[in-house]
Amino acid sequence: MKTGRTLHMRRAAGAENVDETARGDEGGGKNVLTRAITGPLLFMFILGDVLGAGIYALVGVIAGEVGGAVWVPLLVALVMALLTATSYAELVTKYPRAGGAAVFAQRAYRKPLISFLVGFSMLAAGVTSAAGLALAFSGDYLKAFIDVPTVPAALVFLLLVGLLNARGIKESMRANVIMTVVEVTGLVLVVVLACIVLGRGDGTLSRVVEFDDSRSPALAVLAAALLAYYSFVGFETSANVAEEVKNVSKVYPRALFGALLTAGAAYVLVGLAVSVVLPADELAASSGPLLEVVSAADVGVPPRLFSLIALVAVANGALLTMIMASRLTYGMASEGLLPSVFARVLPRRRTPWVAIIATTAVAMALCVTGSLSALAETVVLLLLFVFISTNIAVLVLRRDVVQHEHFRTPIIFPILALGTCVALLTQQSAATWLRASLLLAVGVVLYALSHRRSTK
Repeated sequence: MKTGRTLHMRRAAGAENVDETARGDEGGGKNVLTRAITGPLLFMFILGDVLGAGIYALVGVIAGEVGGAVWVPLLVALVMALLTATSYAELVTKYPRAGGAAVFAQRAYRKPLISFLVGFSMLAAGVTSAAGLALAFSGDYLKAFIDVPTVPAALVFLLLVGLLNARGIKESMRANVIMTVVEVTGLVLVVVLACIVLGRGDGTLSRVVEFDDSRSPALAVLAAALLAYYSFVGFETSANVAEEVKNVSKVYPRALFGALLTAGAAYVLVGLAVSVVLPADELAASSGPLLEVVSAADVGVPPRLFSLIALVAVANGALLTMIMASRLTYGMASEGLLPSVFARVLPRRRTPWVAIIATTAVAMALCVTGSLSALAETVVLLLLFVFISTNIAVLVLRRDVVQHEHFRTPIIFPILALGTCVALLTQQSAATWLRASLLLAVGVVLYALSHRRSTK
């Protein structure tokens, strides 16, 4: 191991390439996914999922919690996300199978119920998030261009996302590249406008170190970090496309950490930019804080431009989330945690069509039965359960030797990651705990019914 590196590569004796040892020849199985994701595509996939709608809406809420020092909780959340990401880097390259955290739990705990609940938590969080994003897409952002009923528009939106998902991972990834470029362009524009405002003497640089004086800076940063952490979740979805990544052992860690660091840099710069242009109370009062920055800069940028950028950001997040949900469903079915029908793939496209139909249908149902706020509240808590399981799994599986090259993270990182997850759990409300518990209880019932049928 080279000095100063936090991660290092390990090759077991007599190792073979991971592509052959983990999956075998692509033509050797009927339900095998096409390995079509290159390093750049995976980087853009993760970056696009992390740079979702969160940063466009949450900057103002974060400012309301912490004050002008918006960049501080964003930086803290980045460190928290990177700690858990090291566990994903080791486990994904060690066991490159669709299914992600559920597969890791199955190998670590050997308890089908635990594996099912981990996968179910991830799946529930993903589909619920996609449903909420569909409602967000069909709300005020879309109404800036066309006034249509929210729920019907959300259903049509999810149908289109499902069709693109079914067409193929390459097509979905290419669409993601375009939308990610648009998202990044919007964030860069905010930073450039802040520099213009500061250059002409209208900005206030001192606000970037101001904290909310109603409580201690440490408590303010922790409360705001919970919101900021939501802006970084999405990297975990990449574990569910590991089976479709070329040369996964080398490509995945580079793409994962590169995308997180790129997103973190963009977020910190945006956090600095918004505080320079506007005071915290004005940012907190707006549901479109970045649009407020554009308006305050007053340099001729059309206000509708940011509405369009926000629509692209939301659409990209929904597409990538539904890719994750369908691949997770496929992976759980392949591991026997869900009925085998969900592992079926299209003969030519090699996409998990049954899983895509099922996850799209559930997301549509959630759009009809739940409000945006109700759909969003449980997502972070469910993902924290998944992250805790994954961070423990990497410790449990440390002695498991596989015959291919993979990343290995220092043991202190998963331990620190567990500490950050527990700290974030303490910031959740009782209502959120209740909703998550009810949802997991539904999962237990579904598992019991499935297990009873399989034993008859």
